[in-house]
Amino acid sequence: MKIADLNQLKISTLLPSPKGVALALLEACRQEDISINEITKLIQTDPALAGRLIQRANATKQTTRAISSIAEAVSHVGLNAVKQLAMGFSLIDQYSKDPSNGFDYQEFWSHSLLMAIAVQKLSKTTQASSSEDLFSCGLMMRIGCLALASIYPDQYSQLIQQQSRGIPLQQLEQQYLQTDHNELTAAMLINFGFPTIFVEPIYYHETPENSGFSEGSRPYQILHQLYLAKQIADFALTKESERSQCISELLLLGGKIGLDTETFGDSIDQIMQEWHIWGKILKITAKEQLPSFHKMMSAAAPRPEDATNASSLRVLLVEDDPTNLILSKELLSNVLGHTVYTANDGQQALALAMEVSPHIVITDWMMPIMNGLELTKSLRATEWGQNLYVIMLTSIEDEEEVIKAFNAGVDDYVTKPINIRAFRARLRAAWHYRQLQESWERDREQLKRFAAELAVTNRKLEYYALTDMLTELPNRRSGMETLSETWSIANRSGQLMVIMLIDIDHFKSINDNYGHSIGDKVLKEVSSIIRKTARKGDTFCRMGGEEFLVVCQLGNADVKSSILFAERLRHQISQQQISIGEIHIRITISIGVALKEINMKNEDHLVIAADKALYAAKNAGRNRVYLALKDKLLAAPPPPSAKKVDPPADKEK
Repeated sequence: MKIADLNQLKISTLLPSPKGVALALLEACRQEDISINEITKLIQTDPALAGRLIQRANATKQTTRAISSIAEAVSHVGLNAVKQLAMGFSLIDQYSKDPSNGFDYQEFWSHSLLMAIAVQKLSKTTQASSSEDLFSCGLMMRIGCLALASIYPDQYSQLIQQQSRGIPLQQLEQQYLQTDHNELTAAMLINFGFPTIFVEPIYYHETPENSGFSEGSRPYQILHQLYLAKQIADFALTKESERSQCISELLLLGGKIGLDTETFGDSIDQIMQEWHIWGKILKITAKEQLPSFHKMMSAAAPRPEDATNASSLRVLLVEDDPTNLILSKELLSNVLGHTVYTANDGQQALALAMEVSPHIVITDWMMPIMNGLELTKSLRATEWGQNLYVIMLTSIEDEEEVIKAFNAGVDDYVTKPINIRAFRARLRAAWHYRQLQESWERDREQLKRFAAELAVTNRKLEYYALTDMLTELPNRRSGMETLSETWSIANRSGQLMVIMLIDIDHFKSINDNYGHSIGDKVLKEVSSIIRKTARKGDTFCRMGGEEFLVVCQLGNADVKSSILFAERLRHQISQQQISIGEIHIRITISIGVALKEINMKNEDHLVIAADKALYAAKNAGRNRVYLALKDKLLAAPPPPSAKKVDPPADKEK
């Protein structure tokens, strides 16, 4: 993440910032001992803020009783969210209108409000963070655009016009302003006191593929909710003629966070309704009410404005009469606006068609070398030629001849001399055919994409179902499946079977002394050491917390080799120093080993025996290996080279 250097850009004093009660609230929240009662008194001095905050609290409450007091609203929404909402509302009030430049402040806030409502709604599916925190994120995640428009009004207006011609806005911002709206947004949000857990996903919300977040992690979930919220906001504000093209992409993104079509459509409708309600509260102009999402899904694609013109069509005109060729080409290109290629006979036309890939072929019937019917049959014999729209020019109106033309593959015919109105109508039909064909091709590509995405998703779901996402070792479910399968094979083959239970010593003290994030990193480091030390064929899994299971491969299942391996693993971990920043931690493990015995009825008895051995190792002082064998718990003597490491983990700075 690259954050804008406000001092270097010399714009820190020009940035949009909250004023009045919102600014006082921001300063007050920086005091560690601030009370809700003091915050309530401060908010009461701004009736507009107080009213909006109560409405915000009522919008997300779970009970039927309405919230009517500021103190209750603050308690319900949370202090951090109150601060962020106050900032957002303050900036909306200050920067809603400015006729001095081309930046549309109303559209900016309308889009931001819609993102806020959308991400709040989506947050309920993954529960990655508080819905009120995410509402504030949505409202503020493009605040850098507002800042640049306010600081560089004339330049930014020109940049927006250039962006409309297809040049990415970020590229233009960097080129002319030496920063971009995402860098500036990150700097402003950090200055406002937004937690990094939100700032980083906001920074990458336009290009989630560049974030590098671990899939399934909390930042990853927040990022993809913000990304989908932006797509929903873009969808609502786009032109009606372009809206249908966005629906399939939205459904795909909704599916990725577990929403089926019906649920996703209902969510979109609820988002749009709340958007209009909050637009009135904040005096932001929202777009006219959209039809229901399900109605938009089932609606026919709108007819573009240039349907009668269709200037994008490539037409191959085949005519052997020079006069008719010139007149027809003039009509097609200059009057009707098509791109026209010409040929004098069918053979020449066939070669040219392969080169230019026309949308429509208009051919005379009677021509030397290869006539119009022969050309049509030759085109239809190719795979690419089956999709062409063929119009026959003819002076013959005999019914039998017309039937013969259609049987040869002609789609329509025009009689000579050409009537412009009739010809235009025929071409409009050809244009609609082409539009349907392109729509079908897009749908086919979309289906291929969906199929590929579904296959990837299924593989990921299978992986997630059997993998511990923190350590990337197999999870408890996977380990128990392996245990059951190995038990069955051992029963059938009569082979020996050994398992081990491993527990990190004094792990609770690591979490208590350093925090759970450091504890998670220790678990990952230990898992990495286990993976590197493992024997070929042994299966490791994380059972939960700081406990791991090893199912030894049947070929490695004699007691002596298993004890030696357990001791080697214990010794290897005790010699490692785990360094995380300035924190250096030494850890040890205790291991319980159990052998499958005749009196054990199932794999659960084997796990119970290993668990007893593990507890014996911990009760004996930890950092050692114990074996459960014939109802006895035996200490495994450490190798002479092993040195004892005293627990608990030490703390060095």
